[in-house]
Amino acid sequence: MAAIASASASTRGFAATELRSVDILPSFRNGFVEFRRTNRKLIGGCRNSTGGFFSVKCCSDSTMPIRGASGGSGNGVDKSDDWRFDAKKTSANYMRIQASSAMPFPSPQSRFISKPEKFFFRCIPRNSGPQSRDSPPKRDTGIANEKDWGISMLNDNVNESGINEDGSTWYRESGEDLGDNGYRCRWTRMGGQSSDGTLAWKETWWEKSDWTGYKELGVEKSGKNVEGDAWWETWREVLHQDEWSNLARIERSAQKQAKSGTENAGWYENWWEKYDAKGWTEKGAHKYGRLNEQSWWEKWGEHYDGRGSVLKWTDKWAETELGTKWGDKWEEKFFAGIGSRQGETWHVSPAGDRWSRTWGEEHFGNGKVHKYGKSTTGESWDIVVDEGTYYEAEPHYGWADVVGNSTQLLSIQPRERPPGVFPNMDFGPSMPPEDELPPTLSQ
Repeated sequence: MAAIASASASTRGFAATELRSVDILPSFRNGFVEFRRTNRKLIGGCRNSTGGFFSVKCCSDSTMPIRGASGGSGNGVDKSDDWRFDAKKTSANYMRIQASSAMPFPSPQSRFISKPEKFFFRCIPRNSGPQSRDSPPKRDTGIANEKDWGISMLNDNVNESGINEDGSTWYRESGEDLGDNGYRCRWTRMGGQSSDGTLAWKETWWEKSDWTGYKELGVEKSGKNVEGDAWWETWREVLHQDEWSNLARIERSAQKQAKSGTENAGWYENWWEKYDAKGWTEKGAHKYGRLNEQSWWEKWGEHYDGRGSVLKWTDKWAETELGTKWGDKWEEKFFAGIGSRQGETWHVSPAGDRWSRTWGEEHFGNGKVHKYGKSTTGESWDIVVDEGTYYEAEPHYGWADVVGNSTQLLSIQPRERPPGVFPNMDFGPSMPPEDELPPTLSQ
């Protein structure tokens, strides 16, 4: 999903690297500067006393302000600012993306994302029915860890319901489904609604396993309120053995969306993370959002091969109904200190006039960096400078971290396999991703 309003590579987010010198290269790296809690040296920039994140406004090019953004954390939390188009400060020659606490979509303090009590009825304490602990999902929260979901499976074969004093109803049920190859799914479902049906909520939790060692933990939640606001989210965590490498792999994903009942506003996010026992890691997100006349998108990805090679990229863009469009994208590839970065920032006016600035860097691994770029206004640069190369060859949240935070997934107990019965390992006709094939197959 995409939301031009934010950047995660909470990774999870973007793992942008250093603050680069801006006196030679007037463009800014990927549209913003991101600081991580790290011991790396920062070039041409500032550092706060705690080593944490902070916004920067020290770009020498006054037309291209640098936006502070928070980097990713292991649990996928992205807290970066949204982009807001300011027509008064935009000319046909350049685009300005302004970070602001006033988000182009309702913020957590707004009416649409407010206290849970506004969205969900609460069962009367004297009643034995379930109480919804849910609230509308928040944007840019990534993939939550197990402990944040509070999954608690009920005993098998529970089936109960009731009516509260105010006329609202509730239900709670659980069960177990069995299938071939030792498949087992334990599930719990609960929910309720107000007497007139205008307010409702539902939660489903599940645990799955089979004889191949596959384990899955998941949640799905949805709800609506009397104002017509509606939301839905699902979270899933899977442990399995990779069919090509035979390595243990953990995959985590989350999808969430919300829609306003009073405005033409809504957003959608799709996050994913994949890890294996040798350090191979992939993370990414697609986001989309809309508030009345403005829409925005964002896509980003990170790929670590576990041997020092890393690829990171992001692409964001936005538009208004008047025809104004703007965006920013970048990509970096590195291995053993050698690699490249490149990107583009662009803007299109309602009349169709286009401005863009492209930039690039080639890092040779010997302290020399070739920087080049140009824009549609005639500026250009092409220079080789003495500058260190900094990048992250390993994810700051990797295999050991995800294993440590997946205790409930790992504790799922599969059915006991009868003697002489073996898993049906049907790999099917599919091929692995091209970047995982041997060189003779990928050429």
